[in-house]
Amino acid sequence: MNIKYLELKTGYGDNGPAWIGNVRESRSGRTLYFNDHAFQKYNGISGNYYDIETGEEYWISGVKKNGHDRHWAGSGQIVIDRKVVEEYLKITGRTELDPRQFLVQDIEDVFPIERIRAKLNA
Repeated sequence: MNIKYLELKTGYGDNGPAWIGNVRESRSGRTLYFNDHAFQKYNGISGNYYDIETGEEYWISGVKKNGHDRHWAGSGQIVIDRKVVEEYLKITGRTELDPRQFLVQDIEDVFPIERIRAKLNA
């Protein structure tokens, strides 16, 4: 599992809901799984991945060392999984999270591998 930044782009500019959490990659590396969603690489209008089941565009990337994961024009709190806070702080060199920027929550590690495999092979 890798820690990643995910932001919903469909229906939003640079202010969509955003998360930092554990992402699992498929063996081929073409599919990412996070929070009961599956994403595939995509050259969209504003996203670089799309949700296989909903078609919504997302921006997904590794977290930035400078801690500025949102687009420079974006705003809004980022939900960060409680399980990755320590790793995120190490990556960014911070000692604590700014509560104006982050909302710490428990994000369940649900990776719908079998459900998505069945959908793609149908």
